[in-house]
Amino acid sequence: MESPMSGVATRPARGGRPRATSRADLERFGFELFARQGFDATTVDDIAAAAGIGRRTFFRYFASKTDLVWGDFEQRLTGFRALLNGADPAVPVMAALRTAVVEFNRFDAAVVPWHRQRMDLILTVPTLQADATLRYASWRAIVTEFVARRLGLPVSDVLPRLFGHAVLAAAVTAYEHWLACEDAELSALLDQAIRRLDDGLGAVAPPAG
Repeated sequence: MESPMSGVATRPARGGRPRATSRADLERFGFELFARQGFDATTVDDIAAAAGIGRRTFFRYFASKTDLVWGDFEQRLTGFRALLNGADPAVPVMAALRTAVVEFNRFDAAVVPWHRQRMDLILTVPTLQADATLRYASWRAIVTEFVARRLGLPVSDVLPRLFGHAVLAAAVTAYEHWLACEDAELSALLDQAIRRLDDGLGAVAPPAG
């Protein structure tokens, strides 16, 4: 994910305010406003004004302020699927899932504070919950498809679905702990949560033969 602090434009807008010219710039302005006045109280017009652009220009980058919160999530899902598709067939299912989930959630140090704010919004703002349900369903489907393929089962079978829900729950639990403890390390929490899950599900999911 590109750092929200990168690529700030230098061309002045009206009143001398720098004009934002990238998705990362708009994310930065949006997060700053969300922190000061709350997600619900912040409008698209507020973000556009802070960035020195028009409302129509904002919508060239994001369909809504909710999309701004999620950033490049859809693009990163493609990377998540690629991580699982590239897993060694000899590696046990849960080990492959753990490695992919940890890697999917690995961020440069400069991005971590912004990602922390992003996830705090996603997990705590009620108006974002319905959207989160839909996006996490897409993430969960990738896990379900991977497990179904490894076990030779239909995607509709209960076991791959169980893996999808359980791994998502483990990841969300790790994130909640990370947000509550500033000194915690996200990758270690994700690894630990999925290892604990492996104690229960690993035995029913041998590596592909």
